[in-house]
Amino acid sequence: MAFTDTNGRTRTAMAEINVTPLVDVVLVLLIIFMLTAPVLQSGIDISVPQTKTVKQVNDPRLVITINRQQQVFLQDHPINFYDIPNALKQRVSDPTHSSVYLRADENVNFGTVASVMDAVKQAGITNISIVTQPIETKAK
Repeated sequence: MAFTDTNGRTRTAMAEINVTPLVDVVLVLLIIFMLTAPVLQSGIDISVPQTKTVKQVNDPRLVITINRQQQVFLQDHPINFYDIPNALKQRVSDPTHSSVYLRADENVNFGTVASVMDAVKQAGITNISIVTQPIETKAK
């Protein structure tokens, strides 16, 4: 493609692409994703008890969490303690073959944990696993 300048001379167009704006945009997007990635990994911050035997499970399962303030969450959503059986019945099609993981902060008293386990059993789910983390041993 040719064009004329103010003196009347014919010049050809530059065939090079200016990539500086593209690099700027990509770097800005990279920074945005780096800042928002930790926020997207939302969850309830609790300190689960440590045990020697821990089974690693990667399947998506129903998780009930009890935090330090004894608030109960189904997956990542707060739920009233008395609504647990109905909510589980709505989410689970076959309660006898379903399992629920119970994450409780180590500072929560056992009575609260037992009450939540009883509410899960009221939904017909008898397979309840308590989530723990492995004991970290110091390297010598």
